[in-house]
Amino acid sequence: MTGALTIDLGAIRANWRALAGRVRPARCAAVVKADAYGLGLAQVAPALLAEGARVFFVATAEEALAARAVLGESPAVFCFNGPDADTVDALAEARVRPLLNGPEQVALARAAARRRGAAYACGLQLDTGMNRLGLEADELAAALAEGLDGLDVGLAMSHLACADDPAHPMNAAQRLAFAAMTAHPVLAGVPRSLSATGGALLGPGFAFDLVRPGVGLYGGLPFADARPVVTLDVPVIQTRAVAPGEAVGYGATWVAERPSRIATIAAGYADGLHRALSNRGGAFHAGRRLPFAGRVSMDLIGLDVTEAPDVSAGDRVTLLGPEQGVDALAAAAGTIGYEILTSLGTRYARRYVGASDP
Repeated sequence: MTGALTIDLGAIRANWRALAGRVRPARCAAVVKADAYGLGLAQVAPALLAEGARVFFVATAEEALAARAVLGESPAVFCFNGPDADTVDALAEARVRPLLNGPEQVALARAAARRRGAAYACGLQLDTGMNRLGLEADELAAALAEGLDGLDVGLAMSHLACADDPAHPMNAAQRLAFAAMTAHPVLAGVPRSLSATGGALLGPGFAFDLVRPGVGLYGGLPFADARPVVTLDVPVIQTRAVAPGEAVGYGATWVAERPSRIATIAAGYADGLHRALSNRGGAFHAGRRLPFAGRVSMDLIGLDVTEAPDVSAGDRVTLLGPEQGVDALAAAAGTIGYEILTSLGTRYARRYVGASDP
């Protein structure tokens, strides 16, 4: 008895298509890191390729090699975290372009180029104010002092820190910094990319040559017009009567104030339903919200079904669906939709639909 996670590949394709239309004439890539935001690289990446995506981004070298195996030889694959001594050659052999994030990675790539006797295919990640990854302005100038010198640079990119807040002044400041850094004459003709999903929605001034949507493909904010992608239904194991004054769950944090009915469902924090949802989250049945009663435990959650006498063992309730999307569930947990998506557990029975939808 397990939950069912339905992933709509047609919706993912439609979301990519919608974002690609918004940013033209810039190109639209697809971010498929973290196993395509937890939804399955092996299924999601080919669907996006079929829709027209030709540039893909992942976080780690291991993800990059997996993406290349799934996508074949044609699409471009970029690796955000860049190379290290153990992966620099494997990435080159797989025709993956790692983003070089600092002087150490630049030196590593140049050494690989000398060793391999060919320019090292890569991109450059620039720090425009987020202070997370990337070459700062002086490091970029030093790296390019003698030209590209063994580097085949296919992209110069940065990342916006506050794109989900369109009015934040840091957006404009980072755009100006990025424009200034990429104006270096050695980078003339190198494609530029500043924006992920949030930046893609800020307008044409942020698109440059390529945008890199991630969460928007998977139905999450800030792409409010995205089609929902995931549905999560979980089974009711049993129901029971709870008398006033009786408690439910660990810590006795929920105590019945009236004669109540509690349904126990087969899902918990091991399945990505955060403990922070205790006494705050809810599921849906026949359009009615059923609040969580007590703490979320590893495998089980109690629901107050007092107002839903039709709920019985064997029924299924919906945790993600039309009434409650990933961002609504995330808000109840005090987190963001990204974390809900990437936490969805491996115990669910996964079903993919819409792979061939237009």
